[in-house]
Amino acid sequence: MKSVAIVLSAGVGRRMGADIPKQYLMLGDYPVIYYCLNAFEQSPVDEVILVCAESDIDYCRTQIINKYQFQKVKAIVSGGAERYDSVYRGLQEVSEDTDYVLIHDGARPMLTVDLIRRLLTQVEKEKACVPAVPATDTIKVSDEQGYAVDTPDRKTLWMVQTPQVFSCDIVKTAYEQIYQKPSPIPITDDAMVVETYTNNRVKLVMGDYSNRKITTPEDLAIANYLLKIQ
Repeated sequence: MKSVAIVLSAGVGRRMGADIPKQYLMLGDYPVIYYCLNAFEQSPVDEVILVCAESDIDYCRTQIINKYQFQKVKAIVSGGAERYDSVYRGLQEVSEDTDYVLIHDGARPMLTVDLIRRLLTQVEKEKACVPAVPATDTIKVSDEQGYAVDTPDRKTLWMVQTPQVFSCDIVKTAYEQIYQKPSPIPITDDAMVVETYTNNRVKLVMGDYSNRKITTPEDLAIANYLLKIQ
């Protein structure tokens, strides 16, 4: 079974407040993006497609891929205006003989080979699965004025992570539909695309609380701490 990972690294990261995109900030001895690429390099995944800003392609090639000798990165492509545009462009590089596609945020550096293996095992049974962890806080639903109007049962709430993994034909078909029938609500993750445009259900697989997305300076500090204790 051939599997290909699409790593998204085209985000600007305005909430980080840094001069460079968050995925290229240093985390320990390496850039943030290094860690997930290294996890895929050590995993059963066959190929990696890196999606970044067009202006960052040369930097990624020389300072990330070549410098750290990542052998599985087969293509570097420019991202689009929205996350789903970047995923779509990455999917165009996925060969027809691919069975499964993993889609991962490059700003999640604490990805482990164990999680990748578990997702690949599960996707063979379910065709579509995502890592997630149970919500630990109470969640409120608000109205347009910011008043709480509902409190969902926390036992039913999960915080979704990446990599999200799908059969290649399912995810490609779903993403083709976005441009033919645009969603009336914002698309926030790949599972939502599959849920909206196909009849496939998405299985939640236990993720890892350390598999956090770096969005703010506090997230970077937490990742540094996790890196040290691991």
